[in-house]
Amino acid sequence: MRRSGWAGVATAGFAFFVAMLGATLPTPLYPAYAAEFGYGELVSTVVFATYAIGVVTGLLGFGHWSDEVGRRPMLGLGLALSALSAVAFVLPSALGWLFVGRFLSGLSAGVFTGTATATLIDLAPDGGKARASLVAAAVNMAGLGSGPLLAGVLTRYAPLPLRLAYLVDLGLVAVAAVAVVSIVEPVDRRETPQLRPRGLQLPAEVRPIFARAAVAGFAGFAVIGLFTSVSPAFLADVLDDHNAALVGVVVIVLFAASVAGQVASSSMSERRALPLGCAGLIVGMALVAVSLGAASLPVLLAGAVIAGAGQGMSFRSGLGAVSGAAPEHLRGAVTSTYFVSLYVGIAIPVIGEGALASATGLVTAGVSFAILVGVLAATALVLLVRSGGRRPA
Repeated sequence: MRRSGWAGVATAGFAFFVAMLGATLPTPLYPAYAAEFGYGELVSTVVFATYAIGVVTGLLGFGHWSDEVGRRPMLGLGLALSALSAVAFVLPSALGWLFVGRFLSGLSAGVFTGTATATLIDLAPDGGKARASLVAAAVNMAGLGSGPLLAGVLTRYAPLPLRLAYLVDLGLVAVAAVAVVSIVEPVDRRETPQLRPRGLQLPAEVRPIFARAAVAGFAGFAVIGLFTSVSPAFLADVLDDHNAALVGVVVIVLFAASVAGQVASSSMSERRALPLGCAGLIVGMALVAVSLGAASLPVLLAGAVIAGAGQGMSFRSGLGAVSGAAPEHLRGAVTSTYFVSLYVGIAIPVIGEGALASATGLVTAGVSFAILVGVLAATALVLLVRSGGRRPA
């Protein structure tokens, strides 16, 4: 008997966690890859941003497919792409393989993110949709945060430093595939599925709430981009600490704070949670800018906690509002559209930071990036206050 209800949510949530974990495994390994293949900060950020390009490709190209062919087939496709990404990283013989691996992991995340979020909401029992949305957001962030910690610890304290994490990931993906098979299919396959790329799906009734949520989410995911792309170089070049496990700790502090922010905001209205999240992003980015200038790890961690909590609040409330407002037959496509706006927030600013770092140095670029994100969060806060947090009629 296949699992549904909260048992199905937990099972699908595990697969979601594994897919997101695999997406961030390379984070603490960027300095080692840079040393092995001989590239600088700009190339590092472009390799990182290739992941975001893959995510957006997956969301735009396949974001609506789960509404057409069912959730489980698309979850299986996402796991297959995740496994191929791990294989690309297990046998890297040239820089090009890093781009291949990152694009495949991004494509996997793009297929999985919108589909898995919609799946958890679909599987939840009556009256549990809002809680399932919280679970989806928390699992997403927990998986993304756990990847760097797992890779960092294995790289530091286990054999095969650039490969073991991906071998472990392949084992987890196999278990996740079994989990996907064991859940019920919550969507009826259409007789004539429309699989052509549709672009962004955003019904008119969703647009007002989407605009507010997307601006705040963009700033929050830019914070994620900063920590997951720059923190390895900051620790190695500024603090002269090459411990990959420490990189994992810094990143998981951010994501743990994000999950805590999501949980804390679960009892708040969107009108309260979104502005509060933006305020946390502003304060957190101010601390990050100070930490980079002062070369202070404790201040960086404090910034990670506050910015992470702000990101979690804005992300969860935005995701819940958008997915809740979306028509059921378009939920997967609308959720994917929301995530496109978030992952653009990772790619474009991070590439700019890498280019600036090559010209002016890591500290100047990092401080400039933190200020930019703070300004984006302040802009989102002003928009939210002016709108009064109103929901569409």
